[in-house]
Amino acid sequence: MKRYLFAFAATLLLPFVGKAQAPAAAGPFERLPTGTEYRLFRKDAAGHYQARRLAPADAPYASRAGHVLTVFLEFRTGRDSVLMNSRRMQPAPQPVLLPEKPIPGGMEEALGLLLPGDSAVFRFPADSLFAKTFHQAVPPFVQKSGNTLLVLASARELLTMEAMKARQEKLQAEYAQKAKAMAAGQMAKDDAQIQAYLKKNHATARKTPGGTYYIMKKLGTGVSPKTGQTVRVLYRGTVLATGQEFDSSAKHGNEPIAFALGTGQVIPGWDQGIAMLTKGSKAVLLIPSPLAYGAQGAGADIPANAVLRFEVELVDFK
Repeated sequence: MKRYLFAFAATLLLPFVGKAQAPAAAGPFERLPTGTEYRLFRKDAAGHYQARRLAPADAPYASRAGHVLTVFLEFRTGRDSVLMNSRRMQPAPQPVLLPEKPIPGGMEEALGLLLPGDSAVFRFPADSLFAKTFHQAVPPFVQKSGNTLLVLASARELLTMEAMKARQEKLQAEYAQKAKAMAAGQMAKDDAQIQAYLKKNHATARKTPGGTYYIMKKLGTGVSPKTGQTVRVLYRGTVLATGQEFDSSAKHGNEPIAFALGTGQVIPGWDQGIAMLTKGSKAVLLIPSPLAYGAQGAGADIPANAVLRFEVELVDFK
């Protein structure tokens, strides 16, 4: 597992998005034997931040190694310009795995000082931190502000790996449930659009168990291809609502596209529709958006939640 469970890369740092709204807490920095400079703080009963000194029980942090610390992070230059604020990128604190043997002078060693409820300011040489933690050279826009990097951290929870895994699985299940419900609602809308199209064009279509409609234009011969077999298909794709073409074999030298059927190499609607054809068949596929490119669409030509129409010919398969 990666040391960082949250997705952060130095290339995402936003150069000089503005001065920090509040200055880093004042006062002298303390220093670890490895050179990491830090100031630790904790709120008192009145809600005011007070400096916290490391207690003997805090080091060597063996009891926290292997746990996951959730934390908000903000990166600043030595001149106090904000480079990245994780709270702006994502409202939830970021999970960070505290390793058994952190790299001396690296980010994990610094974050390992924190207990839930702690806040801190860390000061690093930028070239050292980028080399040890991000494994890359300091970006030019950071170099221009000197070789100092400040990291402000606010620790929230300390979780075991098992607890973190269970939380992530719960969130994934909730997300999948919501996505499924949204897809079902969109499928109903798309079905109505397809039915209106069929009625207007006096066409009769069949429907695969997965939800793709297909209109047979020419029957081929033999049997249908099986999952895993390589099929070769000529096609022309348009957006059903507008008729705008977004791609076709003609744009690619009129060469059939080849892919392994039923393996996810193409959109689900293609896997479902092509499986209904025999060699030499020609058909029109009407694909609801959840079986195509969904809410994200694809490029400039396929908008969000677009029902797609494909004229296809199954040239052959093997």
